[in-house]
Amino acid sequence: MPTRLARALVPGMAEEVERKFLVSGNGWRNGVEAEIRIRQFYLSAAGGRSLRVRVSDGTSAMLTLKFGGAGRRRDEFEYPIPLGDAEEMQAFALGRVIEKTRCHVRHLGYLYEVDVFGGALAGLVIAELETPDDVPDDRLPEWLGQEVTDDSRYYNASLALGDLPEAAA
Repeated sequence: MPTRLARALVPGMAEEVERKFLVSGNGWRNGVEAEIRIRQFYLSAAGGRSLRVRVSDGTSAMLTLKFGGAGRRRDEFEYPIPLGDAEEMQAFALGRVIEKTRCHVRHLGYLYEVDVFGGALAGLVIAELETPDDVPDDRLPEWLGQEVTDDSRYYNASLALGDLPEAAA
């Protein structure tokens, strides 16, 4: 499966199927393959478009553009940027800076990104599945709770710019 960066560089490959779920238990914790500390912020977000900067483990930075409204399919383009530039751009962040630890967990061959939020969003745990195809519900892990794919309150841009969702308040 191509990485997001590869999809961004190959025409016609940027579209992804993205599903989000609240996490309902700790069953995922034993399957963690990797952890990444993430700090991200938004420079622009409106009308189904967003421009985000993400710093991973304090060592690398990406600029991400997303297009499309609520739903499973959106276009995404990512580009590496110098870490120093990302640090300077944080001064222009809109709303709150999101801090989270992203845990990689595999289930039936699919990679789930489980985000454990900190700061103002502490207590919120969201699992995300990005694939080129739509995974049937019967192939989803038991530790997933309510699907929030179509609930824009749980989009990272909304978490940075809007009111806190009930699960984090």
